[in-house]
Amino acid sequence: MNDHDDKVRLDKWLWAARFFKTRALAKAAIEGGKVHCRGERCKPSKEPKVGDQLVIRTGFDERTVVIQALSAVRRGAPEAQALYSETADSILRREQAAAQRKAGALGVQTDGRPSKKQRRQLHQFRDAQD
Repeated sequence: MNDHDDKVRLDKWLWAARFFKTRALAKAAIEGGKVHCRGERCKPSKEPKVGDQLVIRTGFDERTVVIQALSAVRRGAPEAQALYSETADSILRREQAAAQRKAGALGVQTDGRPSKKQRRQLHQFRDAQD
């Protein structure tokens, strides 16, 4: 947006674009491999450029965004959304995943860890199968 915004760190841009609440969380996500730039893992100090494609995983969601503008200042949500555009494929995948989660298709609901008796029964069942 400004002349001094042409060089900005990736963790600062992710914070300014409101993907993460703090720069520390953005840095931890980058170091943890949750953010990929052009298909590769990157460092928090990487300088993103307009047109770069980022894949950002937060919680259950994975977003693919294209950087539209650079900013090192965190502003309101409408201004933050102008910094990037999400691909149509990414939006479709997120909506489908949300629908599956809502329907309960992902993950098996259990009562927690099996008791000692239930574990013995599981082992006996598996041994009987062999």
